Amino acid sequence: MSAVFMFAVIVLAVVAMVIAISKFNQHPFLVLVLVAVIVGLVCGIPTEDVITTVKNGFGNILASIGIVILAGTIIGTILEKTGAALTMANSILKVVGKDKSVLTMGLTGYVTGIPVFCDSGFVILSPISRALASQSNVSLAVMATALSGGLYATHCLVPPTPGPIAMAGTLEADLGLTILVGLLISIPVTLVAILYAKKVAGKIDIPANPEYTVEELQQKYGKLPGTLHSFSPILLPIILIALKSIGDFPSAPFGSGTVKMIVSFVGNPVIALILGVFLAMTLIPKSEKENTLKWITEGVTNSAGILAITGAGGSFGAILQQLPIADALSGSMLGLGIGVVLPFVIAALLKTAMGASTVAMITTSAMIAPMMGALGFTSPIAKVLVIMAIGAGSMTVSHANDSYFWVVSQFSDMDTKAAYKCQTGVTAVMGVTTLVIVFLLSLVLV
Repeated sequence: MSAVFMFAVIVLAVVAMVIAISKFNQHPFLVLVLVAVIVGLVCGIPTEDVITTVKNGFGNILASIGIVILAGTIIGTILEKTGAALTMANSILKVVGKDKSVLTMGLTGYVTGIPVFCDSGFVILSPISRALASQSNVSLAVMATALSGGLYATHCLVPPTPGPIAMAGTLEADLGLTILVGLLISIPVTLVAILYAKKVAGKIDIPANPEYTVEELQQKYGKLPGTLHSFSPILLPIILIALKSIGDFPSAPFGSGTVKMIVSFVGNPVIALILGVFLAMTLIPKSEKENTLKWITEGVTNSAGILAITGAGGSFGAILQQLPIADALSGSMLGLGIGVVLPFVIAALLKTAMGASTVAMITTSAMIAPMMGALGFTSPIAKVLVIMAIGAGSMTVSHANDSYFWVVSQFSDMDTKAAYKCQTGVTAVMGVTTLVIVFLLSLVLV
C-alpha cells in the first residue's frame, strides 16, 4: 500500500466525517465508528482485525478516562445545583474588587471550565453573568464574552475536561504535567479573552435584563456553601494528581515506600476524581439530601454523549495506529520543521469545519500519535506541548456549526452578527495566542 493512497484515504475519510457531522447533522459517535471501519477495510486491514481493533480502541480509551469523565460531570452538576458556582464567583469578585466584574466573570469561567463542559458551564453561570452585568452597568456582550473565554481556555487545555484528558491518554502524556502546563497557559489566554471582551465586545450594547439580582440569586439558593468548601471538589483532584506526578520524578521526593504508594494511589485520576465527587456531595444541604440521587443521575446522563464520542474517537485512533503513517511521514515532516504548528493546523481545520472541539481534539491526537516519534515529540514536556497545540487548534474558531456558539449567543441575547464578532472573534484570538505561547515554549523546552 503506497503512502499516497493511504493519505488519500485518510483525507477523504476526514472530509466525509466533517460533511456528515456538519451538513447532515449525524451524531459524531456513529460517524467516527463508521469512518474507522471503512478506513481499516480500504487500507487493507483484515475484516476480523478491523472489528477487533475498533472494539479494543473504544474500550481502551474508556478504560483509561471513562470514570474520570463521569466523575467530572457529576461534580459540575452538584456545583450548579448547590449554588457553589455562585459562591466561587462571589469569592473571586471579593478578591479582584467590585469594579472588576468582567475579570471576575473570566476567572470564574477559568475555574469552572476545569471539571465542567463549557456549554454546561455557560448555562450554569449565565444568571450570575447577567446579574453582575446589571450591577456593574456593563454590556452583557462584554460579560458573556469574558465568561465564554474563561470557560473555553480550560475546557480546551486542562484535564479532567474530556478533550484534554483523552489527548493525554492517546499520546501517553503525564497527566499531572499536562494539568500544570494547561493551567499556566490558560491564564494569559483567559486574560487575552477578557481584554478582547472589553475592547471589542464593549462596542456592542446588550442590556443585562437579569431575571435575578445577585441578592435574589443568593436567596434562591438559600444559605450558600463556604468558599473553600465550594472550590474543594475542583482543587482536591488537581492537588492529588499533581502530587502523584511529583512523586514520579526521578529524584523520588516521596521515597519508594508506603508514602509513595499512598500518593500514587490517591493521585490516580480515577481515585482523585471519585474523592472529588464525594467531597462535592458534602455541599448538598440537609434540605436537599433527597435530591442527591437525582442530581448524580443527571450528571451520569449528561456524560453519556461525551463518553460515546470519546470511545468512538478511540476506535478511529486505533485504526490509524495500525497504519504505517509514521514511516511514511518521518522524512517529509521532519524536513518541514514546523513542529507544534502541524497539530495546531490539523485541529483548527477539523474544528472550523465541523464545530466540535472535543471531536477535533480526539481525532487530531489519534492522527498525530503515530507521528510523535518521527516528529521528535518524545519527551514528557514535548508530549504536553503537542496537547496544548491541539487544544489551541480546537479553539480556532467557534462559529455557527458549533453548539457552544449558539449557547453563548442565545443565553446572552446576541444576534448572529454580534455573536460572530464576540464569540468567533474571541476564540480566534485565543487560539492564535495559545499557539504563539506553545511555539515559544517548544523552542526553549523541546
